[in-house]
Amino acid sequence: MKKKISIFILQLVFCSVTVHSQTATNSPYSQYGLGLLSDQSLGFNKAMSGLSYGVRNSKQVNFANPASYSSVDSLTMLLDVGFSGQITSFKEGDTRIKANNGDFDYIVASFRLMPRVGICVGFVPFTVIGYNYNYSNKIGNSTSSSKDIYSGSGGVNQAFLGMGWSPVNNFSVGFNFSYLWGNYEKSVYIPGKDNYTNTITRQYAANINSYKLDFGVQYQHEISAGEVLTYGLTYSLGHKLRGDATLNVINSSASSGTSTTTPLTISDAYSLPHSFGAGVTWKHGTKLMVGADYTLQKWGNLSVPDNNVKDANNYTLADGLLKDRHKIVLGTEWVPNESSNRYFRRVHYRMGVSYATPYITVNGQDGPKEYGVSAGFGFPLLKGGKSILNISGQWLRAHSSSMITEDYYRLNIGITFNERWFMKWKVQ
Repeated sequence: MKKKISIFILQLVFCSVTVHSQTATNSPYSQYGLGLLSDQSLGFNKAMSGLSYGVRNSKQVNFANPASYSSVDSLTMLLDVGFSGQITSFKEGDTRIKANNGDFDYIVASFRLMPRVGICVGFVPFTVIGYNYNYSNKIGNSTSSSKDIYSGSGGVNQAFLGMGWSPVNNFSVGFNFSYLWGNYEKSVYIPGKDNYTNTITRQYAANINSYKLDFGVQYQHEISAGEVLTYGLTYSLGHKLRGDATLNVINSSASSGTSTTTPLTISDAYSLPHSFGAGVTWKHGTKLMVGADYTLQKWGNLSVPDNNVKDANNYTLADGLLKDRHKIVLGTEWVPNESSNRYFRRVHYRMGVSYATPYITVNGQDGPKEYGVSAGFGFPLLKGGKSILNISGQWLRAHSSSMITEDYYRLNIGITFNERWFMKWKVQ
């Protein structure tokens, strides 16, 4: 039975990839590094701004710390799917524009493999790239100007298989083994400055196929009757990603009708950083949970292709284009009474705040810092049932005083199916 279920889940995961859109953003900041980083949170913790490292809940899948998989109930199968839509407002000086995006977010499933051992399988986005804008240049001393056009799309996907094990009471360890794959295409169109007779087009591309390893630990400490502290630690292995970055420089002459193409390649152009996470949650029975997370990603040690180099012949790996990323999250969840006959007393009320430093630089300056606020609800689907509809709203601001400010308004919808697939029926 478990083998058939595992095959079914794997089919769901890979079928979901075909409907995943790589145009979930219009941000010009996505042209740097590997693109915009996904927060990789699921339906229940999106409402808490991604709080996860110290979260241990047998009724929810916590992908961010694989040690939590060992908490899944032995009789149930957890299946969680999520979607999101967002409105993004871009502001530069007195100019404002808006863009709308929607995307399939994730699909994950988890169940107990054997006593004290739980497994999880799923698909989540890792990064996303999508932008299209132009930059005006004045032509000589004239009043005319030309427009450089920048565009790009793509991203990196992540499919994973994880396991969590509790060798002794109150202590758990776990890991995720992920397969990363994806590509991007970026282009820069530069019209000639001599009456538009000559143009230059730079076409950037890369394909990535590699792995990712994440490890997690959780420890629970009961400080008094009904009050539990859960500590969580995570580590992600940094390593080179298999995949070359290419650049084709196309010089076109309108007067002669000819063009020349210069191909350039950088081998093993991208890497994953070593990443560390630490968190703690405090739970008061089944009513209240409060927690905090801290994440450090060591991007600053990595070299990446310099796509903004003026001389294309100097297209090489460069240092100093990325920065270490720090992120802090505070979140809480309150359930008035899970066993109440009154519906809204069984609802999960959640909220959170976050702050993150940038991992990219833009023209030698630090990229925008990120500030976020979120809130949402977990609605039980059936009386006495454990399946939950998770709905949350997020506001995220990417801000730098000298750059474009982006405001994201997101609506997240996730459904956690919690069914007793492994119950043994007794016939009398």
